[in-house]
Amino acid sequence: MKHFLTAAYTHVGLLVIRVGLGVMFVIHGWPKITGGVERWEGLGGAMSHIGIGFAPVFWGFMAAIAEFFGGILLALGLLTRPVAFLLAFTMFVATMMHIGAGDDFVPRVSYPLELMIVFIGLILTGAGRLSMDDRLFASNRTSKE
Repeated sequence: MKHFLTAAYTHVGLLVIRVGLGVMFVIHGWPKITGGVERWEGLGGAMSHIGIGFAPVFWGFMAAIAEFFGGILLALGLLTRPVAFLLAFTMFVATMMHIGAGDDFVPRVSYPLELMIVFIGLILTGAGRLSMDDRLFASNRTSKE
């Protein structure tokens, strides 16, 4: 008798994680995308916590793009590993910013750190079979999956 939690449930689980986080990142990213130069400069200023002090408007705009459009791509399961990398990096910067600001670990530091961990997991697992990645790049799948 096969175990109740088969590989099929793994792919459903990955779908739930991707869509749930993707939608939330679209919601969080929209005000950043539409916030304009002043908002992007504030966001990009967080890069100074990892030693990058130049072009804060550019970095803030890139973070907004990563969150909003990355959320859409993540929900679709399209380019999941590169998107998860960009979102993990964005969450790393957010984590370092909160540490640098001396914020309380819970919830200010732990939240982006937890998301970074999930995105690293998605980098390692990929989107799963219920994704655009699988539909477009299924020939790359191994027979063991």
